[in-house]
Amino acid sequence: MDQKKIDRINQLARKSRTPEGLTPEETAEQATLRQEYIAAYRASLTAQLDNTYIQYPDGTRRKLKRRD
Repeated sequence: MDQKKIDRINQLARKSRTPEGLTPEETAEQATLRQEYIAAYRASLTAQLDNTYIQYPDGTRRKLKRRD
């Protein structure tokens, strides 16, 4: 996710806390951007965990298994 979208999420969050709040279009945009952010975050975390190994005291390394 690029920085412009993250900045827009933050801008909408700040505006939602003001007395005038968000318009229905901005609320929909905020929901869409949040879902996109969450999907990107999950993909990043999954990629990081897929490349994680556990090293045991005897020196052996084992790839971290997925829990489905």
